[in-house]
Amino acid sequence: MTTVSSETLHASCVAIHGRAVLIEGPSGSGKSDLALRLIDRGAQLVADDYTILAREDGALKASPPPTIAGRIEVRAIGIVEMPHVDRAPVALLVRLVDRPERMPADDSDRLIAGIVVPEISLNAHEASAPIKVELALARNGAGA
Repeated sequence: MTTVSSETLHASCVAIHGRAVLIEGPSGSGKSDLALRLIDRGAQLVADDYTILAREDGALKASPPPTIAGRIEVRAIGIVEMPHVDRAPVALLVRLVDRPERMPADDSDRLIAGIVVPEISLNAHEASAPIKVELALARNGAGA
């Protein structure tokens, strides 16, 4: 394994069918809440709030910082321990916004550690947000 580049992103991360979905947004935007709802639908926690991203052998891999591995902040409950995945290939970045475009003009991508990652914008507080993440992953995540 050759690590060429790495960075830490202020994002939560879950793995769906072994492919990592990064959830990025400002504090209070719903990163952990959306991650919890995806976990309830079968996803696995990778990292909460901060995710280490490393380019390894031409792929972008997500992993948790050691100090928070297996922990997620649940608002009004506190820090909760749960099973997690140590490393997963990144397939999608979800950027949390208040008002996403109804019909985005075209696909969006983000360059992270030298790897192009498909990006979508969602409001995490919408009831359909977890389903939208799964649909976007199925549509855009083929490169993972």
